[in-house]
Amino acid sequence: MLNVMRDLQAARAELRGDCERCFGLCCVALPFARSADFAVDKDAGTPCRNLQDDHRCGIHAGLRQKGFTGCTVYDCFGAGQQVSQITFGGQGWRSGPPDHARRMFDVFPVVRQLHELLWYLTEALALPAARPVHADLRTALEKTEALTDGTPEELAELDVAAHRQEINVLLLRTSELARAGTKGAKKKNRRGADLMGARLKGADLRGANLRGAYLIAADLTGADLRGADLIGADLRDADLTDADLTGAFFLTQPQLNAARGSAGTLLPESVTRPGHWTAQV
Repeated sequence: MLNVMRDLQAARAELRGDCERCFGLCCVALPFARSADFAVDKDAGTPCRNLQDDHRCGIHAGLRQKGFTGCTVYDCFGAGQQVSQITFGGQGWRSGPPDHARRMFDVFPVVRQLHELLWYLTEALALPAARPVHADLRTALEKTEALTDGTPEELAELDVAAHRQEINVLLLRTSELARAGTKGAKKKNRRGADLMGARLKGADLRGANLRGAYLIAADLTGADLRGADLIGADLRDADLTDADLTGAFFLTQPQLNAARGSAGTLLPESVTRPGHWTAQV
């Protein structure tokens, strides 16, 4: 069991962005629009004005202050280093034949989706209650890993939506098994619910199904979210001050980074406390 947990911890580490091994792909390949999250407009394939020649951000330490909050909540799940070092063998987008950069930018979002699925599958395998489907989860994980090792041509032609749907069947079953032991969980099905700005201070949401729920700016101060399924939940500006998310699953770092919290917010071990939250005491 200890070896399994070590393997899962190592997998989680690989499924986090490592800018030192990437060519700043998220700063070039992806588009963004002038908004509360970004200070300027940028087209896909155009380098961000803050990207330096060494592929590092020139304002990384002050992104929030300079109007680039969207950058601070983004994570590629390790797709950047995968595409940079494995798919394209360490050759950056500034070099190579004329179509090299375009191919790299086309492949990056595909691999990012595959790596996000790897994150969910890894999380599912860490849930003891999901043991009945562990074999299927491992098979799905191995298949997804194999897809990430495809050539640029294979990745560009991949039907990611179909693969996501296949994986989602397993993740739904995992969620049912994980929440089955929580009293009253069946009555807490808020899947896809519009809870924007909802007053949920101190709410008992143990074992709740919050898949895809809109919790934008919701007040979850002191809420009990232990064992809740948070896959795809929109937590932008949600207040998680002193909330208990112990055992909550399918929660990603980007979701957490988009929320607000405190030193008293209890988190699952799969994520880290965002730097912009109140410092721990």
